[in-house]
Amino acid sequence: MANPGYGKRIAPDEAPRTADDFAHLPRREASIAAFIDRLPEGAAMDAKTLAKVLPDYGQQACRSALRYLREVGHVFMRHLPKVTKTGVRRVTRTFFSRTARPASWWERLLRGDVPTVEQPAPESEPASERVPEEPRRSRAYRALASLGRVDPRLTLSAVECAELEPLAAQWLALDATPEQMTAVLTTGLPSPLRHPPALLRNRLEKKMPPVPLRFVQAHDDRSAPREPVAFASDNLPDEEDAEAWWNGPSPDEVRNHVDILRAAAGIARKGGAS
Repeated sequence: MANPGYGKRIAPDEAPRTADDFAHLPRREASIAAFIDRLPEGAAMDAKTLAKVLPDYGQQACRSALRYLREVGHVFMRHLPKVTKTGVRRVTRTFFSRTARPASWWERLLRGDVPTVEQPAPESEPASERVPEEPRRSRAYRALASLGRVDPRLTLSAVECAELEPLAAQWLALDATPEQMTAVLTTGLPSPLRHPPALLRNRLEKKMPPVPLRFVQAHDDRSAPREPVAFASDNLPDEEDAEAWWNGPSPDEVRNHVDILRAAAGIARKGGAS
């Protein structure tokens, strides 16, 4: 909120909120206008303050957007002198209208021709030219901050992004991409959208992707290095002990057995009669 007597003044006779309130604007200007539209009466809406609370835009972007919104009739600023204890200073009275107004309408409003809300005239102080250094932000935070580029109604403040960041980080930890998360959060939005942060929290919690399956390679004994079987030389028989070491049939028994098999098959022994 701005200091008393400063900040946003809501224009009267606005149309009800719809999903297409700022569809005629460029994406950046639509995003910033949708955020200003959600601000209450008396909230600060100068470029410096907007840059502090909108993580997706800096001071120069906010200043350019406000200039564009003035040109198309959503924002009206009138510079007025104000008497203070230290003398006369120049202040800016700032109005915002969800419904774009021509310059003639704003002039009638200042003359009192259009019914006005009974509120003290808010004014905005000149913004400093110094741009604060931006802190490093996580992928989850950046994904939330960029939602307003997809649908201006989802433009979140830095505080709202920080509050939803842990849930968005869980999505990314479950192998969801920022693009997939954005699609889930921006598809099928209700109209009018009354409380974007609450809706996003509900979707982040209830549409959380499942824990991905992690396939672990099965243990395979064949993959283990195999060591050659070694025989101790002490266990091998000497040449003269080979006959004692061999416990199979003797050579004569083998030849006799082969002869029987040949005879049964009608095969003659090499070099002999059948």
